[in-house]
Amino acid sequence: MDPSPLDRLLAVMAALRDPAAGCPWDLAQDFATIAPYTVEEAHEVASAIAEGPDPAALKDELGDLLLQVAYHSRLAEERGWFAFAD
Repeated sequence: MDPSPLDRLLAVMAALRDPAAGCPWDLAQDFATIAPYTVEEAHEVASAIAEGPDPAALKDELGDLLLQVAYHSRLAEERGWFAFAD
């Protein structure tokens, strides 16, 4: 059985944050450095909604915001606070 799109997203985030083989930029990030991107993506979702019915734009912006949620959840999981599924 193929992994779900959500499972693939979480696997990508885990790979980016892998201490041994992850992306240096992603490994350098923390909640504070990622927060501005999260706010920006939330504003872009709101703009896509306010600008009218454009399902493709809304889908793209929600995907970007979901990536931010996955990022914060991964940071929390690394600290033993909670996981995405929580």
